[in-house]
Amino acid sequence: MAVIMDGKALAAKVKEEVRAEAAAMTKKPGLAVVLVGDDPASQVYAAGKKRDCQQCGIYSEEYVLPAASTQEELLELLHALNDSTSVDGILLQLPLPAHIDEGTVLRAIDPAKDVDGFHPYNMGRLMEGNAAVAPCTPGGVMRFLQEYGVDPKGKLCTVVGRSNIVGKPMALLLMQAHGTVTICHTKTPDLKACCLGADILVAAVGRPGLITGDMVKDGAVVIDVGTTRDRDGVLRGDVDFPSVEPKASYITPVPGGVGPVTRAILLENVLRAARSRGKK
Repeated sequence: MAVIMDGKALAAKVKEEVRAEAAAMTKKPGLAVVLVGDDPASQVYAAGKKRDCQQCGIYSEEYVLPAASTQEELLELLHALNDSTSVDGILLQLPLPAHIDEGTVLRAIDPAKDVDGFHPYNMGRLMEGNAAVAPCTPGGVMRFLQEYGVDPKGKLCTVVGRSNIVGKPMALLLMQAHGTVTICHTKTPDLKACCLGADILVAAVGRPGLITGDMVKDGAVVIDVGTTRDRDGVLRGDVDFPSVEPKASYITPVPGGVGPVTRAILLENVLRAARSRGKK
């Protein structure tokens, strides 16, 4: 039976580390959260960020623009936040309304305040192995591995998913930790064969139950990044937990796995951004 990796406990540990460091600073780290529109999931996410900041001693601001706001209005706000001395990190909640070009507005965020790690400059630094911050979810996965004593060095690692947010940066971080990495996705001809060879398997495609027990070798470490709500509103991961858990050595649950740690890593990234901007 696998060890179930406790995301809630790890998130609490990371948040306590952030709280202690922030309390020792003479100037509070600051995060600005920007939403465009009234998407309920985004509003819940933003409210969670506000609570996290309060718990960790991080100053927070929230900006909610109407869904009909123009791209120019959003860019004007982002430029103002770039110039703000109280804000060290800017979190632009995605997705954006269809009439706003996501790439243009993400590139408008000062890379030094890009705590999501999505700016092309920060992606380039990640490619070099010299990133100031890593995207929060892949960073959270690496923290999970560290916490449970799983060293990617010399291991075969398979990442199922190729997104800019998770799949690609995840592969880079595992390579930088000396893992041998295979990237595959839903169009891979023999996905089962790619997964069966993995010592560390990270699933991040948003297909509930895609990874089943017959695709996982005995003793593999399985990290489930997927979060999809089914027709009944139940949150499900990409891994079929009942069939995979008996074969894995370590496994993350959904919910209660990668999600809470992702939120905690964002706070850690805000702290790093504040320090890089000279706050002590």
